[in-house]
Amino acid sequence: MKTLYAEGRRRELEERLRRLTAGSTPRWGRFDAPKMVVHCADALRMALGKLPTESKRLPIRHPPLKQLFVYWLPWPKGAPTARELLERVPAEWEAEIAGLLALMEEAGMISRDFEWPEHPAFGRMSHRAWGVLGYRHLDHHFRQFGV
Repeated sequence: MKTLYAEGRRRELEERLRRLTAGSTPRWGRFDAPKMVVHCADALRMALGKLPTESKRLPIRHPPLKQLFVYWLPWPKGAPTARELLERVPAEWEAEIAGLLALMEEAGMISRDFEWPEHPAFGRMSHRAWGVLGYRHLDHHFRQFGV
């Protein structure tokens, strides 16, 4: 299973991110490239406990639905997300890219005993689940822009 904890997977994501430009056109969705980068960075901030989000009481918080969504099911295009992951306005492009790269590295190197916050949709998740979800989220959005 692909995860942010695998250095090779982080390097793959890094290389894909570096191919993105501020003017890259999405294949679907309403994000432009700068807004997508900010969204992905804020999702990692949320995972690291640096950006609080409001919890949603959804059926996908509970097994086996949670495991299906985190590990197996393809991600739908245009799926809803936490409001807090849509609010920040992008700053200068290179600074946003550098920030996302730093957050990817930080999340990928996090200790197994790190106390993860609750995910707004999936609730409490394991260390393994956060790593897989982090990879899948970035992969989803990088595919959105063809990188």
